[in-house]
Amino acid sequence: MPQVAGSVKELLAALDGIARIEGERLVVTDEAGLRTRGIYDLAWSATFSEDEATVEAARWIIWEASQAVGARSASIQELYKARSRGEYQGITVPAINLRAQTFDMARVILETAKKNDSAAVIFELARSEQTYTFQRVFEYATSVLAGAIAAGWKGPVFIQGDHYQFNAKKYAADPEKMTDEIRKGCRDAINAGYRNIDIDSSTLVDLSHPTLETQQHENYMRAAELTALIRSLETDGVTVSVGGEIGEVGKKNSTTDELKTYLDGYRRQLDSRAKGAIGLSKVSVQTGTSHGGTPLADGGVAAVALDFNVLTELSKVAREYGLSGAVQHGASTLPDDMFHKFPATGCAEIHLATGFQNALYEHPAFPAELHKAIEEWVFANCQDERKPDQTDSQFVYTGRKKAIGPFKRQLWDLPTKDVILAAQAEKVDFLFKQLGTPGSRALVEKYVKPVEFHKPMPEALKAAR
Repeated sequence: MPQVAGSVKELLAALDGIARIEGERLVVTDEAGLRTRGIYDLAWSATFSEDEATVEAARWIIWEASQAVGARSASIQELYKARSRGEYQGITVPAINLRAQTFDMARVILETAKKNDSAAVIFELARSEQTYTFQRVFEYATSVLAGAIAAGWKGPVFIQGDHYQFNAKKYAADPEKMTDEIRKGCRDAINAGYRNIDIDSSTLVDLSHPTLETQQHENYMRAAELTALIRSLETDGVTVSVGGEIGEVGKKNSTTDELKTYLDGYRRQLDSRAKGAIGLSKVSVQTGTSHGGTPLADGGVAAVALDFNVLTELSKVAREYGLSGAVQHGASTLPDDMFHKFPATGCAEIHLATGFQNALYEHPAFPAELHKAIEEWVFANCQDERKPDQTDSQFVYTGRKKAIGPFKRQLWDLPTKDVILAAQAEKVDFLFKQLGTPGSRALVEKYVKPVEFHKPMPEALKAAR
């Protein structure tokens, strides 16, 4: 079982013979030892230590180790620009939201990617998920990079802020205060090492207005403003991949006219703030899905009427504007026989979240006593979110994601996790093959050149040496 350091000195002692600090740099002396032993103690200490200085030191060491061993955080921007130019096709990049067991899931996903020579995969977390999974951006980036090191990964690691979303009610009450929340989210994400951010201002679309221009105005205006901010924060020479969104997931399907209106308005607004600045790399659209799927009274999930024609048409329009294509949200609970269809539509990216959460909770090896404790927690803490017509099973299905944070340590230390993670790896392998990513490593490496970037050493770590 990994050890959680209670002090910086304990943390450094765990790295004896594996890595050392020379000046302001970390030197890895035993890469195999780091991968098989040291990184586990580092990851657990960064996540669970109760000493703030130790957490900060562990995060710095993991970041610097990722630079040293070549598993560096990167932007997918140039790969997507190549797609916009038609230099490759037949690949839909999976973007996987790691809500639980983040270190182990990142490790398993990249181990699977190594087996089929794939490198086109994104690790993401939505702003809302940060809250209920107890994973702020610095912790999430650290856990993902630690998982990459444990996997023996060499190459770019794509970490993405998903759904940096405006709350429409808060925006109506105070537009600047709400926008400031997203501005801060972008700054924090980039400081943490994210190089990919999806701005979701689609919640500001007002269909009561008479024209598409007025319906989409707040959406494209805020997306452009935040893109300009992100461009001003790029200090390491890397262009952050920025995504936009025109159709809130779960609402009406998007149209080509909506997309054109949004992209035209976005370009005008961006040029008014930063003339000629690089814009969006992709745009999320609504095709008929909903986040997490719709639970049925009998415990199943409702069938989805996903319109692949919409995805095809909007991806084509997006590329005409210089983007990689459209992005599909809310897809992880779709039937397995649907996934092979996405590459043919030109869909650039597909977001996968709840399906992996379900595979964890519903695996036969998941401890019954922990399952019972989580259900009891949902009934005790989520009643204000329960809809009047929900059955108990529907309520637990929609509410159990909120238990991931409170039960985070139990999920990381799950005694049966190896067999569950093996099943997750099989699912990941299946999705990679359906989405066309096997063999993509050479393509990714052709366009994406991760930049070596070092962070200032924490004062507590300097003092402890």
